[in-house]
Amino acid sequence: MKHFTPDNFQNCHLGLLLGRAALLKDRLLDTHMEPHGITAAQFKVLIIMAQFGVDTPAELCRHLSLDSGSMTRMLDRLEQKDFLARKRCEADRRQVQLVLTAQGQALADRLPQIGAEAMNELAGALSSEELRSLEAILKKILVAAGDPITLQRVGK
Repeated sequence: MKHFTPDNFQNCHLGLLLGRAALLKDRLLDTHMEPHGITAAQFKVLIIMAQFGVDTPAELCRHLSLDSGSMTRMLDRLEQKDFLARKRCEADRRQVQLVLTAQGQALADRLPQIGAEAMNELAGALSSEELRSLEAILKKILVAAGDPITLQRVGK
């Protein structure tokens, strides 16, 4: 269904609102993660590793829509902070496998609580029904666009 034309596009705020909401989410995560010494972007890497068992840089790149250079720098920082380690895959030495260190696992165990606090702050103005509707609408948009991560992780 087409909702926009060149004539009414100046009244389209969808892209702006989605972008601003994503920035707000990251600012809230940054604030909540600051006491733990990591950023919102680093939070996302750790939570994806912990919750979904993602253990390769390539798979993290797919989940986060980052290029390999950006991911390498992100992993370097997390490795310097002793939250993860890189190991050569025994089956294929060309592959790198990521593992959480003891410190990384301890933080990963706390991430659902920290993330819940940040998301409650983000969605605090919404009723439970409004939040369910918002999630359903965003999921519908992503599934219709064929987003592989949404299809794989959230379901059809």
